[in-house]
Amino acid sequence: MSVKYNVVERGKPGDLEAPKKYYPSIQSSGRVTLRQLSQAVSQMSTISSADTMAVLEALLTVIPQELSRGNIVELGDFGNFWLRTSTEGADTADAVRATQITGVLPRFNAGKEFKKVLDTIDFVKTSEPAPAED
Repeated sequence: MSVKYNVVERGKPGDLEAPKKYYPSIQSSGRVTLRQLSQAVSQMSTISSADTMAVLEALLTVIPQELSRGNIVELGDFGNFWLRTSTEGADTADAVRATQITGVLPRFNAGKEFKKVLDTIDFVKTSEPAPAED
């Protein structure tokens, strides 16, 4: 499997005087919809595309519900989902309040089998230069 990347020029955030450097930036080769995923899964199993779609829809409902209960969602060798927060500090432990939580984001940590697939990726440089990013 190969993933294309192009080259982008970026400055150092917060330091306008720092010299810009060039970095590889992965380029998407397209999108895969939930319906397309369900069709691919149904071709690999004895389950119909409609049944696969129903299971995937249920999974996509259950994962956020479990995260909102404070649970880590473990999906075996695929990986785990958990919540990460952005917070503001307080001067003392007694002064800490829930209002200091300013943002919540879901995070994913790839599992062993997922990482094995990622290790097989070949990166291919595209011929088109990308515009500079500020």
